[in-house]
Amino acid sequence: MENLPPLALSVRQPSAWAIIHGGKEIENRSLGSIRAGKMTTGTICIHAATGMKEDEYRYLHWRFAQHGTLCPRPDALIRGGIIGVVDVVGIITRSDSPWFGGEAGLQLENPRAVDPIPAQGALGYFEWHRAGAFARPKPWMKNYGRSGGDSHTLPLFPDSAPMFKTPPEKPWTKG
Repeated sequence: MENLPPLALSVRQPSAWAIIHGGKEIENRSLGSIRAGKMTTGTICIHAATGMKEDEYRYLHWRFAQHGTLCPRPDALIRGGIIGVVDVVGIITRSDSPWFGGEAGLQLENPRAVDPIPAQGALGYFEWHRAGAFARPKPWMKNYGRSGGDSHTLPLFPDSAPMFKTPPEKPWTKG
């Protein structure tokens, strides 16, 4: 895709992947971050942030499966670059969408994948440019779900939805 929008929004994986490939139609943010980031409607690039913690991945992998979306292994997710384009069609404070889960959110439509482009991220909407390299997988990402890799997954059925006796705790609400 040529002529990409000049503005991007950095989103942590696997949420960035879900926006472009998994039907995630809302990116949850606080009203304060929407204002501070000068977020408005229009077409933007989605930047996959470099950060991704195992507890966040585990929770979101489980959460996405509740919507019928199975995301790739953590070591297969691009981090540190532009991965797609999406239209922000509204800023909402209420929604019946199962993807809505916060104070506010950006309502998204028409996601389009692009060949990944290395780029540095920033908070809010930012002007992006090609720079650097993609983030390399961390050891936990390479071992996730593999025999002997971690004790929380079953490596025999990699395409199965994640199963837990109890749902994983939201990592950002641990206290």
